Amino acid sequence: MKGFLCMVLLLCGIMGSASGQRIVVAQDGSGKFRNIQDAINSLDTLSQTERVVFIKNGVYNEKLFITRSYVRLQGESEKGVIIQTSLPRDVWRCSNPDDWGAATVNVKGHDLTFENLTILNTYGFTATKDTVVNCTGESGQNSGTKKAYALPREANEPEGSKIVRKNGHQFAMRSFPGAIRLVFKNCTLRAGGGDTVSPWDVEAGMYYFQNCTMEGDVDFYCPRGWAYAENCRFICHNLNAAIWHDGSTNASCKTVLKDCVFEGDPGFKLGRFHKEAQFYLINCQFAETMADADIYWVTSAPKPLQWGKRVYYYNCHRKGGDFAWHADNMQTTSVSLKQITPEWTFDGKWNPLKNKSRQKN
Repeated sequence: MKGFLCMVLLLCGIMGSASGQRIVVAQDGSGKFRNIQDAINSLDTLSQTERVVFIKNGVYNEKLFITRSYVRLQGESEKGVIIQTSLPRDVWRCSNPDDWGAATVNVKGHDLTFENLTILNTYGFTATKDTVVNCTGESGQNSGTKKAYALPREANEPEGSKIVRKNGHQFAMRSFPGAIRLVFKNCTLRAGGGDTVSPWDVEAGMYYFQNCTMEGDVDFYCPRGWAYAENCRFICHNLNAAIWHDGSTNASCKTVLKDCVFEGDPGFKLGRFHKEAQFYLINCQFAETMADADIYWVTSAPKPLQWGKRVYYYNCHRKGGDFAWHADNMQTTSVSLKQITPEWTFDGKWNPLKNKSRQKN
């Protein structure tokens, strides 16, 4: 009898693991946890079954560190669940060696879904002016060996200090190498500075955005690797560029934007790239305030392009009249419109629409 009971308990445990885990976060105490980070930390690190962290409406003043994989952060409603912090990247890097912790949501886990959430880095919305801070780390040095992704120094910055621009880099979401197969659905990601949405794995990054609103300053949507965004709204508060891409490690890297809307301050430019990149814009709408400027290569970039300029448009229109540069030019590539799907974008390794999280070998 004892052996039978042990077998039943074992089977129940297996079935429970297969069906996934659901944890509720609520600030009023009606859930298992009152804050999101504690819920994430409670998850085991070995599971390959998606676990759901359901977040009830509320303003969560938290900075999240996500190292678990196979997790869905699901808000009760996009406008009702607000995760926020106020932090410019420059301040963080003056006392820390890298960007882990510079964002509102910091991601190292893979196979993650973010759904019905608002993620804010509020610094640029509340700061009234540029400031100068003490900077004892690498970011405060005018000389010496710099690590990869070291922050640039301005010409007039004294040693040991850093100018913090009101509209400088401010991550709402920053992911790291290994954080691949990330999905964002019905999310708002806003910051008052640049690089708001920074999915950062140029080697293997795969990112899917659906029905999202993204807002920020220069290069505020800047995926590395492979990215697909559909039915998204982009709001730009900088004249240099709204979107950016780094596809420098593989000629097949690309960023696809389908059925998206672009708006912003008068004279905002659509996009740019400093490294190899590939853009596809399909059925997109541009505000009348957009500048007459195509997505452009920054000529001061350290390396020349080996694959040429690869920027493609189909059925994209601007309110108040089209510009010549976003006329249909898909005929200049061998790709057909029917091919441009999420699965094609990710080279057949992942199809987020089928909820198949594991990468094909």
